[in-house]
Amino acid sequence: MTDEIKIEKLKKMDQEILETLVGIYMRGYEGMREYGGEGESYAKRYLRWCWSKASDGFFVAKDGDRIVGFIVCDNDWHSRYENRVVGAIHEFVVDKGYQGKSVGKKLMEKCLEYLSKYNDRIELWVGEKNTKAIEFYKKLGFKIAGKSGIWIRMVKDLKEKK
Repeated sequence: MTDEIKIEKLKKMDQEILETLVGIYMRGYEGMREYGGEGESYAKRYLRWCWSKASDGFFVAKDGDRIVGFIVCDNDWHSRYENRVVGAIHEFVVDKGYQGKSVGKKLMEKCLEYLSKYNDRIELWVGEKNTKAIEFYKKLGFKIAGKSGIWIRMVKDLKEKK
C-alpha cells in the first residue's frame, strides 16, 4: 500500500480539504483528547492558522486522491526557548487506518528535507502520554529538550543551513 502513497505540498485550503483534514485530526487524537484541542471548531481554527503561518511547508500524504495524513513544517518559527528562529513542526497526523505503515515516516522525511534548506534546528511539542509518537521522533534523532505542563519539547539538530 505505501508504494502508492505520495507526499505532496498542499496547494490550496478550501472547505472540502479543511473538512478532510479535520476528520484526520480528530481521528488521530482519539483516546488523547487532552492533546487534540476542544473539538472540531478548535481543529478548524487551528488548521487555518497552520495554513496561514506555514502554507509553504504544509504537506499531505495521499493514497490515490485521498488525503491520509499531513504535516505542517514552519521554517520561520521564533522559539522562545532558544530566542532564535528554528524550524518547527506544528502538526503531524496520520489517519488511524494508515498508522504503522510508513506514511508518517514518508511525511517526516519530506518535512526534514524541506526544513533542512532553511534551518539548523527543528523543534516540536508532543503530548507526554503519546509514547508511540515520542519513540518515533527519537528514532528519527529528536531529543527531549524540556517540558511544559502535559507537553514535551523535542529538538533535532540538522546539518548547517545551505
